[in-house]
Amino acid sequence: MPDADRPQELPARLLTDPEMISACRVRDFAKIFRLVKTKAGIYPSMIARRCELTPSRVGEVIAGQRQLQHMDVVERIADGLRIPGHMLGLARRKWETPQVLLVTEREPPQTPEPEQEPRASLPGPDVDSILALATRTSLSAATLEAFRSSIEDYWRRDDQHGGEALRPAIVGQLRHVVGLLKESRSPSIQHGLYGIAAELARLTGWTYFDARQYNQARAYFTEALQLAKEIDDRQFMANVLACMSLQGTYQDKPADSLALVTAAQDQARSALDTTPRVQSMLSIREAFAHATLGNRDSTHRAIDEAHHHFEQIQASNPDPSWVTYFDETKLIVDTGIAHGRLGEAATAEPLIADALRREAHTNQRGRAFHSFWLARTQLDQGKLEQACHTATQALEPASAVGSERVSGHLREFYDQLAPHRQEPVALAFEARLRELLPPVSGSLRP
Repeated sequence: MPDADRPQELPARLLTDPEMISACRVRDFAKIFRLVKTKAGIYPSMIARRCELTPSRVGEVIAGQRQLQHMDVVERIADGLRIPGHMLGLARRKWETPQVLLVTEREPPQTPEPEQEPRASLPGPDVDSILALATRTSLSAATLEAFRSSIEDYWRRDDQHGGEALRPAIVGQLRHVVGLLKESRSPSIQHGLYGIAAELARLTGWTYFDARQYNQARAYFTEALQLAKEIDDRQFMANVLACMSLQGTYQDKPADSLALVTAAQDQARSALDTTPRVQSMLSIREAFAHATLGNRDSTHRAIDEAHHHFEQIQASNPDPSWVTYFDETKLIVDTGIAHGRLGEAATAEPLIADALRREAHTNQRGRAFHSFWLARTQLDQGKLEQACHTATQALEPASAVGSERVSGHLREFYDQLAPHRQEPVALAFEARLRELLPPVSGSLRP
């Protein structure tokens, strides 16, 4: 990187200023941005550019109208403003250690291993390819149905355990199906293969999104879009764009989020077979985007549209399999989350609580995720004891699923408890958090 492009280092006197240290400890970004402006001469427009935020968002933060809590945003601020990781409760940043001081561990001396009985091993990929050619049979509708059944199983296991362990199998099956697309087949089989490949690519993108590895997620979502475009499946293209829109809300890029969900709705409207359930799901995603932008009237309008579309659902609708998860319980909890994102905690709380009572206990990630949203709305209303009780109950399902997204919400809730950290209920929650999720609690600030 040319020197002119390197982020300007903050003055040592600012990084050692007790006021700056205190602001960083509680992640008071309004105060941090003001101190950076007045004591380092880095103005809001430059803060926005270096931290990949919009200038209006930085202005809202400085004015106290918006809080920044997502971990990826906190990391962007640390890297963009060159705030050492420990000051914001993060791991040591890569740029903190000069390249010349990095030490490469020496490899231990090689010692001959004792002779062992030869172990059975799998054939190499070349042999696999040869065997596949030798045993290849023509694909049938039953084969496609088997692929679809495996995808449904992947989604079910993803809800129960997270996608980290599943991803190698999903990627392997995706590449297998993409390989099958290179051969000449009947139009109906080829069309089905494209749809299956698109869904596998979206599922892979989702596992990366849930792991908060956003660049990889976007790459696979884009691949899913391209595969769906090959067969002009506009409903599925709308679905993928809606996933990318949701990712935008997590990356604190609400304008991108709104643009993506608007494009999704355009795709859905241009498809002749778009069902009310799909339209309802897309309207809720639009509500999320508007709520993140703070557009109250637009959020309420999108919520109303989501409920209107849902009321039009009939049993005879040809819903695609990927949208069947969006049932009445999901509509209710997402409505509550949209209100919660908008800061309407009193409206959000009963909706999320009602949905949690209905939600299947096998959906571990969903229960953990929605419980923390409920705890957050309770805390926003000053219900400290109730919020800590809700969050503590959510720790068990959270510990059962490998999801960095859920862990991120844990950290955000813990940060929100900062003013109440010494209260008995907050201490009890922290103790249970450290017991059940030590990898997450290890990154919490004292």
